[in-house]
Amino acid sequence: MFEILKSIQAKLADHDKRFDAIEKRFVELGDLVRKQRRDTAGLLVMAKSITGNFAEELAAVEERVAALEARGG
Repeated sequence: MFEILKSIQAKLADHDKRFDAIEKRFVELGDLVRKQRRDTAGLLVMAKSITGNFAEELAAVEERVAALEARGG
């Protein structure tokens, strides 16, 4: 009976080690996901800035074309 209990205790200790390793991996994955979210948010801000700048330059070109059309028409 005592040997059976020792065996069960050893198996439980092994399971505890495995659960600790799994928990560590989940924490690492959570950190990675948070980093990816920050990186993605930064890229989104940069993309919006570039898009806004492009829209402003396009509007300026459209104004010039309209002025040239008005002069030529």
